[in-house]
Amino acid sequence: MKIRGMIRPLSAACLLAAFAAVPPAGFAATLVGNPQAGKSKVYTCHGCHGIPGYENAYPNYHVPRIVGQNEQYLVNALHEYQSGDRSHPTMAAQADSLSDQDIADIAAYLASFAKKP
Repeated sequence: MKIRGMIRPLSAACLLAAFAAVPPAGFAATLVGNPQAGKSKVYTCHGCHGIPGYENAYPNYHVPRIVGQNEQYLVNALHEYQSGDRSHPTMAAQADSLSDQDIADIAAYLASFAKKP
């Protein structure tokens, strides 16, 4: 009889713990980018985007310079290529190969070149 009486409080405690581990609706965890990790992940960006010390692989079309760009802008742009909200076949293929952490790291690295006041 004691065991049966303990099951209900134990079940309630487990249920509360499970709900506490789930973030509220609309809450998105913000990833923190690691510039050092991003440094090793931007190798495919070098040829087109003119990372310092590199030239555009094909200069006959406009390729935006991304070094020093705002970090959140870069994160948003890469996610928009993943979702199809931005259209560019090469960038969509590149973005599709990246995890959310990869994107955060790359954005943190590229943004680290911004001119400081």
